Amino acid sequence: MMVPVRCFTCGNVVAEHWEEFKARTREAEEPEDPEKVLDELGVERHCCRRMLVSHKDLVDIVAPYQ
Repeated sequence: MMVPVRCFTCGNVVAEHWEEFKARTREAEEPEDPEKVLDELGVERHCCRRMLVSHKDLVDIVAPYQ
């Protein structure tokens, strides 16, 4: 899996928030609102928020063979 390590725009590290963000917004039985999750994680910059919200794991699609 490819984890977004740094924001492309400002260079801030976003990898530390990725696992919790993904677990709470995409993999949860009842997904939470991404805006609230990012607020709780302390991600304030718009560019970093966009980086986390728009990231799509493509590894399983691009390389489906194990």
